[in-house]
Amino acid sequence: MTFPAPKTLWPLLSAAEGHAARQDWDAAIATYGQALAQAPGDAWTLVQLSYVHSLAGHYQQAAQCAQAAARSGATDPALLAELLPRLRTFNQVPAMLACVERLLPMSRMPIPLLLAVAAQLSYANLPARAIAFLDEARQADPDFPPTMLSRAQVLTYLGRFGEAAQDVERALHRAPEIAQGYWLQAWLGRQTGARNHVAAIRRELARPGRKPEDVALLGFALHKELDDLGRHDEAWQALVLACRAKRSRLAYDTAASTALFRALEAFERTTGAVPVQGHARTPLFIVGMHRSGTTLLEQLLDGHPQVQGLGELYDFTCAMRAATDHHCKGVLDATLVKRARTADLAGAGRRYLDDLAWRLGPERCFVDKLPSNFLNVGFIVHALPQARILHMVRDPVETCFSNLRELFSEANAYSYDPIELADYHRLHDGLMRHWKARYPERILEVDYQRLTTDTEAEMRRVAAFCGLDFDPAMLLPASGRAVVTASAVQVRSGIQRREQPKWAPYAQWLAPMIQRLQA
Repeated sequence: MTFPAPKTLWPLLSAAEGHAARQDWDAAIATYGQALAQAPGDAWTLVQLSYVHSLAGHYQQAAQCAQAAARSGATDPALLAELLPRLRTFNQVPAMLACVERLLPMSRMPIPLLLAVAAQLSYANLPARAIAFLDEARQADPDFPPTMLSRAQVLTYLGRFGEAAQDVERALHRAPEIAQGYWLQAWLGRQTGARNHVAAIRRELARPGRKPEDVALLGFALHKELDDLGRHDEAWQALVLACRAKRSRLAYDTAASTALFRALEAFERTTGAVPVQGHARTPLFIVGMHRSGTTLLEQLLDGHPQVQGLGELYDFTCAMRAATDHHCKGVLDATLVKRARTADLAGAGRRYLDDLAWRLGPERCFVDKLPSNFLNVGFIVHALPQARILHMVRDPVETCFSNLRELFSEANAYSYDPIELADYHRLHDGLMRHWKARYPERILEVDYQRLTTDTEAEMRRVAAFCGLDFDPAMLLPASGRAVVTASAVQVRSGIQRREQPKWAPYAQWLAPMIQRLQA
């Protein structure tokens, strides 16, 4: 085995990898430490040590190793390809951008590296920077399917839907077996009887050897197209197929979620009050269930001349991990909640603001619209006394059905089974009722129906709560900025008002979920 590190370290690095493969984190950390003693500052060793510290739950040490590797000035492409996602994990985006600069010019970067860099930039909510690397990759090979599909996804975030559709068509023409292409294609526009891809998707579902991940992509694509065509019986069967395939690859336990929510409700600080911080900017957190209208609210707020929308950020999650020195899967876990009782939450607030400083413009307020920050409300109110929290509320059945038909990442494992989804929604509602009762002056509920039917009245409430004068520019979704969320297509269609809810044609199949929500 070879490594982009001095050859004298290879035996130690190989031994450390063996320990890590056996999940013997202490032995792996000690062995990587021996390698660093022989070659202080070796970037490859630092990157691997960062991974192992993360797996062992040591957030601060993992972040420090990644930062030290970035400071090394390393230029090896293989090493930097490993380092970039490490830095993004800790939201060290400026350091990540500095490493990207060391890979330039783009013309000497191979296509896989261009795609890797673009992916990290997109994950960091920088699609306008990502597209430049994808354009370079396309120039090197105009019909390479992975380039076309990656580019289509980023073009979607940027609102360039026509170009995105062309890229998907080119990718599928060259590689019709790629399931992701059909999923992107289905959501880029409304299908009609004269123009749809139902037969092609069914053909690909019948292809032997399909993995569950492919079945999920194709199933969600088929559901969307059949739903567009009004063939609801078939659309429901496609959705069931897709959700079962996705759920089969995820571990989720409702009992564990229930215990976590109970721990959050019982959260009490065991240290003294956190002093109020002086800071010129006011964070506006938009929280709630996914698919509850958080993107629409952010877009409306972004229209105000004193508000800057930043999209979905994980900076507060990272600040809490640093404050508790705990690296966990998901936004938080029971260990983080327990450690938060004595953690320096004021320090977490300062870290959050400092890490965001490079993104901020001159506006007085900025919006952080990560829906799952509803889990962090009890920490946010202590860490950021000036912050305002906007809780997006939508009809539970509409919200759950919209979640059920959305293909998320691994983060929302609860959203592929109707009963698990209903139970999670109930846990969310209970926790938010708890936060609202405890911090009534810090949280404002924003009703999605009122936001879409009487936009001005609802936005006047929002503006007053945020300490802003109402501005008519808040009545239309902001245009021209990237939307790196599942609502990238929908939100650019303007404010949508439906005569009947999207779930109505599926009511007979959703009955068990509806009963669970009403229990």
